[in-house]
Amino acid sequence: MAKVHEKHSLLKSAVALLLILLCLVAANWQYNRGVDRHARNAVIENRISLPEIELTKILDSPRDYEWQSVNAIGTFDTSQQILLRNRYSEGIYGLEVLTLFNAVTGEKFWVDRGWVKAGATATTPPIVSALPATQVKIQGRLRLDSSLPRGAFFALPANGSGLISKLNAQSQLETRNFYLDLLEGSEPILTPAVPAALPELTDGPHMAYALQWLFFAGLVIYGRFLIRRSS
Repeated sequence: MAKVHEKHSLLKSAVALLLILLCLVAANWQYNRGVDRHARNAVIENRISLPEIELTKILDSPRDYEWQSVNAIGTFDTSQQILLRNRYSEGIYGLEVLTLFNAVTGEKFWVDRGWVKAGATATTPPIVSALPATQVKIQGRLRLDSSLPRGAFFALPANGSGLISKLNAQSQLETRNFYLDLLEGSEPILTPAVPAALPELTDGPHMAYALQWLFFAGLVIYGRFLIRRSS
C-alpha cells in the first residue's frame, strides 16, 4: 500500500509540475507579446510625429519609414480600385477604398482613400468620391503591404479578385510592397471624409494575462501542498 501511495503521490507531483511549466510558458508568451506591442506602439507614435518626407527617400528601405507621412506626385488609376469590406466607422458597416497610384517616379502602389459607407444592399456599390484625372500631389501615411488589415477584398469593376496580389496578377500589375493611407492632397476632394484609422495604441491586456498565468501557477503549487497535507 505504501508503494501504491508513493506512486500516486509522484504522479500527482508530476501532473502539478507539468501544469506549472505550462503556466510559466503561457506567462512568458503573454509577457513577450506585451513587450512587442509596447515597442510597436512606441515606433508608431514616434514616426507619426515626424515631418513628412518625399517618396524617393523611402524607396530603398520602406520598412524603416512605416507610419511616417510621405509626399508623392502622380495620377490615380481609377480603373484599378479595391474595396476592402468588413470595415466599421462609429459602429456603421462600410468599406475601405484602395486605388492604384502611378507616381511620376515610375512607382505603382495602392492608396487607401479611407472609409465609405456600404450600399443599401449587398449588390449596391458604395458611393465613392471621384478622383481628378490630372496629376496631383498627395500626402499619406506609409504602410507595408504585409500590414494590410485582415479581411476580404472585392475589386470593382473587376469581378471579385481576392487579395491585392491576385488583383495584380489578373491585371498584370507589379506594385510596390507598400501603400499609403491618404491624409490629404493638392485638391480638397482628395482629403478623405473618414481617413484610415491608426491601430489602437495601447499595450493591451498582455501583462495582466502574464500575471494571471503566474497566479494560476501559484494556485497549482498551493493545491499540491494541500493535497499532500491531506493525504
